Amino acid sequence: MLLHRKSVELLAPAGTWDAMTAGIAAGADAVYLGGKHFNMRLHEGDFNFDDERLKAAVDYAHAHNVELYVTLNNLISNEELPALREYLAYLNEIRPDAILVQDFAVLELVHEMGITVPLHTSVMMNTHNEHAIEKLKEYGITRIVVGREMTLSELALFRTRTGIEVEYFMHGDMCISESGQCIHSGVLFGQSGNRGRCMKICRWPFALIDETTGEVLDANSPGPYKLALKDMCMYRSIPALIQAGVYSFKIEGRMRSPEFIARLVSTYRKAIDAYIADPNGYTTDEEGWRTLYDNRVRDYTTTFAFGQPTAVDIGMTGEREPRFFSQAVEEAGFADEVLRAERPIEKENAPSRHLSVRVGTVDAARAAVDAGADTVYVGGEAFRPNRPWKLTDYEDLVRYAAGRARVVVNTPRTTMRRECGELEQFFAALNDIGVDGIMVGNLGTLKLARTLTKLPVQADHSFNIFNHLAITFLKENGLTMATASYELSFQQLRQIVENAVLPVEAVIHGAYESMICDYNFPAMSLPNYSDLAAPELLDRLYAFRDEAGGVHSIRIDQYGRNHLYFAKDLCLYPYLEKFNGLGSYRIEAQDYTADVTAEIVRIYRAALDRLAAGSDGYRTEDFERLTEISPRPLGIGTYRFRQSRNSI
Repeated sequence: MLLHRKSVELLAPAGTWDAMTAGIAAGADAVYLGGKHFNMRLHEGDFNFDDERLKAAVDYAHAHNVELYVTLNNLISNEELPALREYLAYLNEIRPDAILVQDFAVLELVHEMGITVPLHTSVMMNTHNEHAIEKLKEYGITRIVVGREMTLSELALFRTRTGIEVEYFMHGDMCISESGQCIHSGVLFGQSGNRGRCMKICRWPFALIDETTGEVLDANSPGPYKLALKDMCMYRSIPALIQAGVYSFKIEGRMRSPEFIARLVSTYRKAIDAYIADPNGYTTDEEGWRTLYDNRVRDYTTTFAFGQPTAVDIGMTGEREPRFFSQAVEEAGFADEVLRAERPIEKENAPSRHLSVRVGTVDAARAAVDAGADTVYVGGEAFRPNRPWKLTDYEDLVRYAAGRARVVVNTPRTTMRRECGELEQFFAALNDIGVDGIMVGNLGTLKLARTLTKLPVQADHSFNIFNHLAITFLKENGLTMATASYELSFQQLRQIVENAVLPVEAVIHGAYESMICDYNFPAMSLPNYSDLAAPELLDRLYAFRDEAGGVHSIRIDQYGRNHLYFAKDLCLYPYLEKFNGLGSYRIEAQDYTADVTAEIVRIYRAALDRLAAGSDGYRTEDFERLTEISPRPLGIGTYRFRQSRNSI
């Protein structure tokens, strides 16, 4: 690869006019910034650009031969769609060089409105496999901000196979969760991290405990901040980034001062130019490194660039944490004044209301069928000590459920190169097993399922459906059902269901995940944790306990990913009469035993049947029984809020 000045783009953040001009003066090739609405940095009132200032910023950047990208990269609810249309029309008029997007509704409106500004995917779209890229190219995407969990070796292969232009976060604040897959702030505070209002639960102190006994396992650890990832810094690895095929070197920091931005940009500018001028003779400029290190906010890490992070990549002491946005609070129980006051969804119900159940074992699947489930979701991630489903397990369950329930195969939410390779073989085998459908968690798996099978395909909650236009996008791509986001309030869910072109499934009961992380938290805290020397420790049940006493189960799947659960399970049993017109009522029973699954399914089956017959679905004794058998306390999650706080 022959390098020249335009081989690499140095991309600077800007939250204010002064920060933008400072980044440009320091040598940025491009800047990215957001308007006053619809972006991922909405906490600070003095930051971001109003419409007039946005146009001036585009003009200023272009006058200095610098490109300018506008972040329209948060999830958008139904009530915000009219304002989104106006904003897109305005952006098309002022002509930034690209728009960064997360929500599928933007892709729909860009096509409908004839918007001609180039589109880049935000990191929040969690793009991590080549099949997703091929799908996004159909919608005019010209650049991908890749998922932060991708190593440089994976990225190089990814870039070669797709030919897409790659943007990579190489300096600044990083999320511990996979992008777009953390809902903790949205459910707990009504301020969604996917909508630009994260309250940074990951910066709370936690104790690692044995979930079964409550024993604290990490009393001698360096500190309690188990999820507090250090800041990304790839300054010492610039050659590796360039040779991996990264085009745009992205600096995080839209809330930083002009002086801070100028220092970062000028330091990286000098190093990048030095490497391009003489790659073979390049060495790290230690004076530049000292400039960065002495002015760091947190300590530094390279996160996943060269492999899976370890404990040294976590700021466990908390001593360099610049700001704590929130502190641990107890999750909502049945604080339901808002929900009880809401009018029911106005959509006609099917004669028999459809009950689906996601299970983790063959025994739980059989129990769900026997108890009256219409659909069982099987497979996908298997949480230890459970083992992944085998082809023979699916075959046996199809025979067992015949004539009584549909069997739909679930797939992992995250499908990197390994998982995609396995899914190709798995989907080929499914054609002969006789299952009734596939549930997918990302665009790449969607493309694979639609290409390799003739089975109906539906979308899981990881698609982050927040408006009815996103469901239109899914229908255009051949899906048969969409699952609503956990972060929606009831009012927002109602607007979607009443306007959607596909049936909408919503989870009404069960254990649910606050985030999914490609980190191994027990391994980071326990010195004797080893799959070689102590494999028995891998099947132990671990949890984090927060300072409010909430116990967050940690479930580890067959790929090593850690799934963190909320301290309370969702329970909407007292409010079922409001949830009219759902395509399916789902129970998340993946973390339940077969006996508990059976009892919960029977209770909900009876309640839904009573509602379908025109009577009251609620029974006090059944609600009390749900509370009694639940492995965790129960609550109503985000339905305590009138809305997930919006962007306008």
